[in-house]
Amino acid sequence: QVQLVESGGGLVQPGGSLRLSCAASGTIFRIYGMGWYRQAPGKQRELVATITTDSSPNYADSVKGRFIVSRDNAKNTVALQMNSLKPEDTAVYYCHAALWGVDYWGKGTLVTVSS
Repeated sequence: QVQLVESGGGLVQPGGSLRLSCAASGTIFRIYGMGWYRQAPGKQRELVATITTDSSPNYADSVKGRFIVSRDNAKNTVALQMNSLKPEDTAVYYCHAALWGVDYWGKGTLVTVSS
């Protein structure tokens, strides 16, 4: 069983930056694929970025060049550095873990990009 807790959301102006963090507990963190998803009001949840067990990242086209995903297996954390934020990045961001076909989710953290 995996418990995921996100932190770092908040209100930021367009063009600003924000760093999200996800702390995992209750498992051998390094064997899980990790990632971030988001869900904007009235829209379906969508992939933002994933990172493999050997720290290979993958990004949605909408965030390439602006967001950076990273993980620290020693601290059981995964982070999402978000730069050049746009109003359309406003959403609840969810931390995700996957192993052997089983998905685990955090409760989410709200990011609002507005002036």
